Amino acid sequence: MPRNGDETRERIIKAARKLLYRDGVRATSVDAIAEQAGITKRSLYYHFRSKDDLIEAYLTSRDAPNLDWFKDRFDAVDGPISDRISAIFDGLVDVATHPKWRGCGYLRTAGELANMPGHPAIKASSAHKKRLEAWLATEFEAAGLASPEGRARQVVVLIDGAFSVMLVHHDTDYIRAAGEAARIVCSHAD
Repeated sequence: MPRNGDETRERIIKAARKLLYRDGVRATSVDAIAEQAGITKRSLYYHFRSKDDLIEAYLTSRDAPNLDWFKDRFDAVDGPISDRISAIFDGLVDVATHPKWRGCGYLRTAGELANMPGHPAIKASSAHKKRLEAWLATEFEAAGLASPEGRARQVVVLIDGAFSVMLVHHDTDYIRAAGEAARIVCSHAD
């Protein structure tokens, strides 16, 4: 076991990412996370005051990598903004077919904690979705689209709708349909 506190904290977060994403926040115990991290529950609580703080850290640790994933898909395509947005949905089709895919960790966590609107994980989920929306708005404004903030919100709704319906139907045609709608949102000049 590493003696470095930062290394131990990262091991805990890595274990939490794996288990909380795979099994959900309510079904995953602190004991299971500690065991996965190779530490005692007492050590876990040395680094995190509560399970709620750990859930927040799990989501916060996913923020930058998830936003980078969206940006990478967008930047990988040259051409009109509608093609670049479409590439994001094409990427979602790819990840949604992976056997370990369980949907959007932010949405799943928010759904599990819906009766706790002030929960730190709800706030972390909201902050992540707002950052995605702000990034899209910046890209839409740079592309000269009218109402970039409104369009960004529409695309986020389509992304999150695609995530949600995939959990119900397990059919990537819904992601493709959301991508077609996003293409239309980004095609109109006014």
